[in-house]
Amino acid sequence: MNRRDFLVQSGAAAAASVSLGADAIAQSAATNTGAKAPGRKPNIILYLSDQFRWDFVGANGANSSTKTPNLDAMAKRGKNFTHAVTNQPVCAPARSVLMTSRYATETGVWRNGPALDHTLPTLAGELRKAGYTSNLIGKWHLAPSAEAAGGGPGYVKPEYRGGFLDLWEGANALEHTSHPFYGSLFDGDGKEIKFQDQYRVDFLTDRTERFLRQKHEKPFFLFVSQLEPHQQNDENRMVGPKGSAARFINAHVPPDLRALPGDWHQQLPDYYGACESIDASVGRIKKVLQETGQADNTIFVFISDHGCHFMTRNQEYKRSTHNSSVRIPLIIDGPGFEGAQQIPELVGLINVAPTLLEAVGVPVPSSWKGRSALPLLKDTAAREAWPNKELVQISESMTARTIKTQDWTYCVADISGAKKAASPTYLEWQLYDQRNDPHELVNLAGRKEYLEVAKQLRGELVELLKYAGEGSPEIQPATLYP
Repeated sequence: MNRRDFLVQSGAAAAASVSLGADAIAQSAATNTGAKAPGRKPNIILYLSDQFRWDFVGANGANSSTKTPNLDAMAKRGKNFTHAVTNQPVCAPARSVLMTSRYATETGVWRNGPALDHTLPTLAGELRKAGYTSNLIGKWHLAPSAEAAGGGPGYVKPEYRGGFLDLWEGANALEHTSHPFYGSLFDGDGKEIKFQDQYRVDFLTDRTERFLRQKHEKPFFLFVSQLEPHQQNDENRMVGPKGSAARFINAHVPPDLRALPGDWHQQLPDYYGACESIDASVGRIKKVLQETGQADNTIFVFISDHGCHFMTRNQEYKRSTHNSSVRIPLIIDGPGFEGAQQIPELVGLINVAPTLLEAVGVPVPSSWKGRSALPLLKDTAAREAWPNKELVQISESMTARTIKTQDWTYCVADISGAKKAASPTYLEWQLYDQRNDPHELVNLAGRKEYLEVAKQLRGELVELLKYAGEGSPEIQPATLYP
């Protein structure tokens, strides 16, 4: 059964960057390494910024301190999916969903550490079969983390690259092979590529520019996978470019953070600086595309794997059901995505790969669980029929499951404390009203006036769990309130 049929049966399917300037545009004819040829498919750049909150994009209008002119320009040129969510708010599982359009419990990567199931069709592999080159620069995180299994934090063997078999300049866990101002990547043969006295974002952008200025005989798929604004693990802190923390010392504090204890007081200034650097990187890449004549034939996707709640919801930065952890930026411009438009429907990470394949005319594997969001751009009937329901699987911090809708967040958890792929029994744990409490500060689970809402959401969550291959676990109603 495909996803559309499932959602229909369940009742879900009812009825130019401001930083470029005129000089850069004037240079666009100087070098042409990939201009559109008759019948040539568009290039695709998938730019992922790790742990980038959706509300730190200025175009989303929720933060008075963000400085993201290049991302804002993308939103003015293309499609801004304002209510995109991750289906697993932790690095490796989220990336597995993005690359395979399957749930993390199906990819083999339900937590950080295991390798991606190599039998699954991937976005890189499908594009490569269709005549693209598939290329990666930056963080991968889908090879085995244990050296005993043939993995580790650095070099990634070809069999663990998920179809990225052309240019490879990456590290499985970039946070363990580098620091913000020095470190290493590894090429396809395992040769170390070092950088020193340069901000990591800028180094990866340099490598991206080097790739884009080469001559490309085929259309390319390029995955630019930045670590920032994710924390540097061994320092347990965010690190922005030099001087950025001082510039953002009194920056806006998002309402979901300011009401709760956490470490946002210390981390926000550097986080702002790192986000600003990511935006500048996007601007640089856009400038190179203009200069090389590739801008008009390149789909550019800006996305994150999950958000960041700064230890306000648990003892780290994600792995929770809340918008601060689950809601992500998703902006796409280029061929097929021209014209400013905000897309308010709920779109999951699982929908991104089929959207891109459809956009370039490549068949979507029948085994994929997501569906293309392209109809949302111009089809009123498709928008009305869009399910606006996404399953979020929580792991590592606990074993939990969430259904996100436009109106509600409903979460159930294994209260035994077990940290495993799934559970046969859950207890209702959280219920948030998105209309009246968008910052999710008041948990309504168990309150008698919301019992019918909870019952409805419980049934819808069970259907999504069946679709994800988890069977029909028992969900016990909350009993906190009489």
